[in-house]
Amino acid sequence: MNRKTKAKIGLIGSLIICLFGVYRLLVEFPTDVSLVFVPIVFAVSGFIGVITILKTFKRIE
Repeated sequence: MNRKTKAKIGLIGSLIICLFGVYRLLVEFPTDVSLVFVPIVFAVSGFIGVITILKTFKRIE
């Protein structure tokens, strides 16, 4: 598997994690603080992954 394919798979995975976190924040209204923390972590970590992989992908090309 070459580097471009790995970057594409990572980008798709990071987008899914980010979108899942944003979806959970917008749709569900949890009452407990710990339940709000998990979607925020997913959204932020997915966004950081997307930015990092986009930089890597531009460097590969």
